[in-house]
Amino acid sequence: MPRTSVLSVPPRLLLVLPTRTYRAQAFLDAATRAGIEVAVASDEPGTLAALTPGRELVVDLGSPAEAGPRAARFAEEHPLAGVVGVDESAVLTAAHVAERLGLRHHPVAAVAATRDKRRLRAVFEGAGLPQPRWVELRSDADGAERAQAVAQVGGYPVVVKPVDLAASRGVIRADDATELGGAVERVHRLLARLECAPDRVDAAAHPLLLEEFVPGAEVAVEGLVINGRVHVLAVFDKPDPLDGPYFAETIYTTPSRHRPATRAQIVGLTAAAASALGLRDGPLHAELRLPLAGPVLLEVAARSIGGLCSRTLRLGPGGTWSLEELILRHAAGEALGDADLAVAGAASGVLMLPVARAGRLRAVTGVEAAAAVPGIDGVNISVAPGTPIEPLPEGDRYVGFVFARAATPLEVEVALRRAWQHLTVVTD
Repeated sequence: MPRTSVLSVPPRLLLVLPTRTYRAQAFLDAATRAGIEVAVASDEPGTLAALTPGRELVVDLGSPAEAGPRAARFAEEHPLAGVVGVDESAVLTAAHVAERLGLRHHPVAAVAATRDKRRLRAVFEGAGLPQPRWVELRSDADGAERAQAVAQVGGYPVVVKPVDLAASRGVIRADDATELGGAVERVHRLLARLECAPDRVDAAAHPLLLEEFVPGAEVAVEGLVINGRVHVLAVFDKPDPLDGPYFAETIYTTPSRHRPATRAQIVGLTAAAASALGLRDGPLHAELRLPLAGPVLLEVAARSIGGLCSRTLRLGPGGTWSLEELILRHAAGEALGDADLAVAGAASGVLMLPVARAGRLRAVTGVEAAAAVPGIDGVNISVAPGTPIEPLPEGDRYVGFVFARAATPLEVEVALRRAWQHLTVVTD
């Protein structure tokens, strides 16, 4: 049986939930299982009222600092024990609320650095941590400026990135000057479409990052930071190569199949990155590349893994907790032991079903056949028919998620690939 909260009075947490998130129901279900009361801070009134009647706070996620005073007034009537931002667009708002209310959380400055790739790179550079060579590049840079930037990072191939988007959105590899010009223009159009804030110097330009392309396998690290110490919950391998020009992720498997010495380097570098940033209390998700010279940092985020991928992890007593439940219990002040932080089961993984072409989703066929593949633990089509979808680098979602469990990571990967063969995404 899952244990209830150790606190005598059920704690109340504030969940910062953007309206366009996969994660809402998973966190609300986790709160129910843990005996934790929740209030919801969302960017639109009424969207989650049916799920949390009388416990909704409207905040502007585009102005995180303004959420603190608003939450303080809310907390006078509804005292809060903690705050959790459930995805990338919510974490900075959650940090401001926690700072204003004196709740344990990652500091605002640390979270802000994870939300701006320029600041993230500067922190890692100052700490001497291995990462791609990089330089800032404005989206209106001319050919000479782009050529100079390429020379600064060591030549082609290079990767163009927006400074504040996540999940590979707007990330494009370029192998020559022509491709680089096209990539910069394409990212500029995407940012203009999303109404992202332009560079203050010139309202027509957007800040971008230009990085060297680092070859090698890629891994993801899922962790929980408690009192400044990183507890690594899982290291995920990404068996499909991510060489570009776009970087849609497909399969994750855990535990990692890399050598123990490599895994130790991955864990050590992740902990060093969290320390350099000043992350203190809350979830952590990191992405690293593994060239021959050793791991290098790509990203560190002050949130948990995206989409529905958290379903791969079973934690707590007897594997009865979800990742969301672990995060909520920590935010509520519950003491967590080693057994609570251990992943149950031999091996698990997820297939993120990518969008192959733009259009309106008509259907996904083959779901029953995919679910019947030995080792498959569930198939979830997360996009409703009729919904417009588009692939990366412009797209921001996967069509669905397929989960697998088996005795080894290789068996998990094989099951996911077999299930994938059954699935066809049909668009208009």
